[in-house]
Amino acid sequence: MATDTTQCFKCKKYKKITYLCKGCSNEFCQTDLIEHRQLLNEQLDGIINDYDQFRQTINQHERNSQSDSLLMRQINEWERKSMQRIQQTADICRKTVLEQTKTFVHAIGKNFSQLSDQIKEMQKEEEYNEIDLNELRRKLKAMTDELNNPSTISLREDSQPFITQISVVVSESSKFRATGTVVAGGNGCGNQLNQLSCPTGISIDRKKNIFIADSGNNRVVEWRCCASVGEIIAGRNGRGKGTDQLKGPSDVIIDETNHLIIIADRQNGRVIRSSLDQNREHILIHNIDCYSVTMDKQGFLYVSDWKKSDVTRWKFGENHCELVASGDRSMREISQLDGPSFVFVDEDESVYVSDIRNHRVMKWNKNAREGIVVAGGNGNGINLNQLSYPRGLHISSCGEIYVTDYGNNRVMRWREGDLRGEVVVGGNGEGNKLNQLCEPEGLAFDLDGNLYVADGDNHRIMRFDRIF
Repeated sequence: MATDTTQCFKCKKYKKITYLCKGCSNEFCQTDLIEHRQLLNEQLDGIINDYDQFRQTINQHERNSQSDSLLMRQINEWERKSMQRIQQTADICRKTVLEQTKTFVHAIGKNFSQLSDQIKEMQKEEEYNEIDLNELRRKLKAMTDELNNPSTISLREDSQPFITQISVVVSESSKFRATGTVVAGGNGCGNQLNQLSCPTGISIDRKKNIFIADSGNNRVVEWRCCASVGEIIAGRNGRGKGTDQLKGPSDVIIDETNHLIIIADRQNGRVIRSSLDQNREHILIHNIDCYSVTMDKQGFLYVSDWKKSDVTRWKFGENHCELVASGDRSMREISQLDGPSFVFVDEDESVYVSDIRNHRVMKWNKNAREGIVVAGGNGNGINLNQLSYPRGLHISSCGEIYVTDYGNNRVMRWREGDLRGEVVVGGNGEGNKLNQLCEPEGLAFDLDGNLYVADGDNHRIMRFDRIF
């Protein structure tokens, strides 16, 4: 066997000249390459045929959508049954009215005959006066009114409808693939640039680059879209209290306008601002047991304090803050927090907080003195009306509440006022398969609506593509 030959993948013979197929990364001799291309052409023809058949299916659905769809048949059936029930009820009522009217008229006639006999007797004996005549007029008028408007027969409408009410509900909720894609980490727990260690908070920029609070590695990394490794952008000098060091960072947000990132440096008890252009860090807030940070459209910074169980609002350049959500860890009142983690501010400047130890999500409307429960709040559990140590939060433009259900290894979606939520992704038990999560923390969305989850104990970031 000559050393300058290559084995053909198909015929297994060694040839001096072979051709690489980039699709399957195999080498073929010229003869087998032609056959390989023919096979690919046949497969493409099969796919085109499948697409054509699907197009016919779509056309069939379009033709039948107005009269023969399942929903239209269900509506027609509801109409038929409702009309049938209305007609049956009307027939029963008509029969009852006829029977009761016959009985009633007979009774009126009997009373009238008695009154006529009385009048004849009075006329015969000529023993009557004005009082007697007035009484006769009164009795005649009473019988006339009773005959025209019977007091013993009437119609009653129940307050509860006897026909089931139906309506058409069009869901605006996004659907996501149940199987995710590893977009950062996923190579075991470690400190190499292709690894993560217990990632918590994440943020996505317009280019789909991922900024990760790599908590176990005491750093923040930027994982560019489709990259196989990350780049350390804060905490370059390892664990410590220096401005170029971090200690268990738990959250990160990006300010693309000013090319900044804001970091919750949790175990150092501070919030740090880092410049993406100049690689310089600056301490914004001291002495705060921060878990999460976020920013509203006015540029105010919101920070959750894990130990004080509150959320405060800060203005850049000022040392004082405003309390926007309060709590006492020993209390259980509706307005209290017990171990807040992630915080989110919507377009109306309402503040949402994951209330970890109370297993719920709380909402404070702008300037509200008390919060309301908008997800969970039924104790620690796995039922759809429960949460277990909730973490990451995102509120959609239509008010849907997305929350990572840490203890149940899933992401849930709630709408304010709902009695229960729904599982969006995960919920398939604890594990490292692509449809599983293990102690998920932060979550975020890109501009295409794809969902990203910090899969903490799997040391990876998962993306679940939006289907529609």
